[in-house]
This record gives sequence, structure tokens and C-alpha cells, in this order.
Amino acid sequence: MLLSGVGASVIVAHMLGAEGLGALAVLNVTVAVALQLGSAGLPSANTYFIARDKSSVARVCANALVFALVAGCAFALVVVALARFYPALFGHVPVGLMTVAAVSIPFQLITLLGLNVFLGLNRIGHFNLLDAAAQALLLVNALVALVILGAGLRALVSLNTLVSVLMSLLIVWMIARLLKELRGQKFRPDAKLFRHMARYGLKFHVAVVAALLIFRADLLIVNHFRGATEAGVYAVATQVATMLMLLPGVIGTLLLPRVASAPDARGEMTMRVTRHTAFVMLFVCLAAVPASFALPFVYGAQFADASWQLLILLPGIYLVGIESVLVQHFSSLGLPVAIPLFWLATLCLNVALNLAFVPTYGARAAAVASSISYALIFILVATYFRARTGNSLSTTLFLRAGEMRELLATARARGRFASR
Repeated sequence: MLLSGVGASVIVAHMLGAEGLGALAVLNVTVAVALQLGSAGLPSANTYFIARDKSSVARVCANALVFALVAGCAFALVVVALARFYPALFGHVPVGLMTVAAVSIPFQLITLLGLNVFLGLNRIGHFNLLDAAAQALLLVNALVALVILGAGLRALVSLNTLVSVLMSLLIVWMIARLLKELRGQKFRPDAKLFRHMARYGLKFHVAVVAALLIFRADLLIVNHFRGATEAGVYAVATQVATMLMLLPGVIGTLLLPRVASAPDARGEMTMRVTRHTAFVMLFVCLAAVPASFALPFVYGAQFADASWQLLILLPGIYLVGIESVLVQHFSSLGLPVAIPLFWLATLCLNVALNLAFVPTYGARAAAVASSISYALIFILVATYFRARTGNSLSTTLFLRAGEMRELLATARARGRFASR
């Protein structure tokens, strides 16, 4: 996924320049925001309810499919209407391009909900394969549309939409086969179950949407006030930041169904995973420091400032990566109201900082605002975890001596195995 994401953006940057990459980033961010707003937290609800009760799989899937079609089509229409009547919101990206991208929204929502069904069933292989395949096809699309055919942005966006349609159909087919194995379960919507899912999902939804806006909306603000070229440069920095957060994001995703199926008020499993994540992410972020200066050589000289923007983001990336694992303790307990409130407070700060400083200072100000916001949400969640579980921050964040010895022993064993 990392190679595919970087490869696709490098191709777009070299073939279409910073302005073209900026326009594509605006399209992708718009669709991503619409997906998260339209999902209403149902992806996490799918994982949570299936992990807790395997007998609900068919009903959860039926609820999810109906919801994805209705909500996805509604949000696609909203995006097209906004692009037509308020084009300045998207930096005057052509409404035709926005329409092509918006067509993918209901299909991407089906994919998102379907992947979380596999996650709830602990079918991690299915989840990883489909997620990675979707990302790899974006690289293939960039090669076909821009390098082989020599076409432009519209062809690339059209191919990406086509892939979204095909991936959603594949996932529906795979889930249909899976349900045949679960004999005795009827595939039909369940209104009562949906109300429970919606109640859980909406609490989760507030946190997810606030997080998405913090991670993505700053690019739209940069595009609005500073133009597509500067947004294209900032898109490179934020894309690398997103990729650095992929590892803790995956760890948190895999942790949720495990702690949901066996709740632990003390958060022992969550702390163990958090300690290892904090240790690994330290080296990941340190390695990103020298790597950041390679960005202008990979993307082109006009992307030189992306290096400094990434360096500004790194402290926040490290902290929010740890938070994305630690917060799964609360997700497994039904998500207390405090967590969405923390995200709302952080979102308000982030938007205020961006609107105050981006018009004058540009993308570097957006990076500073993001890093501050990431640090704030980490502080809030870590402090709340300490208050609710009674565990100290050092116990939560720092590897124990025995765990360090286990890691070193594992590394030595892997080294001997690789040398054979």
C-alpha cells in the first residue's frame, strides 16, 4: 500500500505537476470526507457487533448494504450540488471532474462497510488482500492513464471510479459466499439491530469525522486560500504523514475486535500493544527525518517545501499514532461520550488555527496546526485512560524490561533464520 500510494502520487506529480496533484488531492479529500460523513460510524459498528455476536453477521451485512446504497447516493448528490453551486469551496475544480469522482461514493461506502465485516469475523487475510488490491490498482490506473495512454486527470479519475465499482461488487460477492457458509442466518435488514448499531456508530462517528477533518480539511483550506500549486506540495507532505500513520492505524484496527470480544477494564492488552507501538513508531519517525529531504528528488524541485512541512508534522504524527492504538480500549467498551468530545474540541482548535494563519503563512502554518492538534488529542486520551484505568503513563507508554528482552530475542532469532 505504501509503495502503491507513493508511486501513484509520484507519477501524477511528474506528469501533471503540482497543480494537477493538488486538484487530484482535492477530489480525493472531498470523496474521503463525504465517505466518513456518510458512513455514520457504521464501519466500526460492523466490527464491534460482529466481534461480540457472530450470529448477527447476516443481519449486520443486510443493514450495511441498504445503508450504503441510500446514504452513498445521497452524499454523492450533495457533493455534485456543492461543486456546481459553490465551486469556490473546491478551488474551482471542474464540476465534471467532481461528478465523476462523486459517482464512486456509494461504491466506496459498500467497500468500507464490507471490509469491516471481514475484520469483525477476524478474516484478516481477506481484509488485507482487498485493501491492498484497491490501493495497488490506483498505481496501475496512474500508469495506464498518464504514462501509457498519455491522457489527463479526467481519465485517471474515471479509471479510479471504475475500480471503486468493481471492488465493491467483488466484496459483495465474497460476503455472499461467506453467508452461505453461515447456515441458519437470514440475510435481511433488522431495524432493532440497526438502532443499536446506529447508537454506537454515531458516537464513533463524531470522533472519526472530527479526526478526518483534522487530517484532511487543512488541505482544502490551503487550496482555498493559497491555490492548487501550494496545495499540491502540501498534499505530498500529508500523504507521507498518512503513510507513517498507517502502521499504528492497522494495529489499532486489528486490536479492536480482539478487545471487543474480551473486554478488559484495566486495559492490559491495550497497554501492551500501545507500548510496542510507541517503541516502533519512534524509529519510524526518526527514519522519516532524513527521508523527508529526498522528497524534492522524488517528486521534483517544485515540491522542495514538502520536506519542511513533513518535519513539522512528525512530532504530531508520533503522538497521534500512539493515540490511535490507545483509544481502542474505549472503543471496545462502547466508546464513552468523552472521546467524541475530545475530538470535537481538537477540531475546533485545528480549524481556528488554520483559518487564522494559513491565509498569511500558507502550508507550513497548516502543518503546525496539525501537529499541535495531534499532540492535543493524544494528551486528552492518555490522561483520560489514566483516570479511568488507574495506570500510570509510564506503564502505558514505555516497554518493560521483559518486553524489551523478548523483542531483542525475537530480532536475533529472525536474524539467524534470515541468514540461513
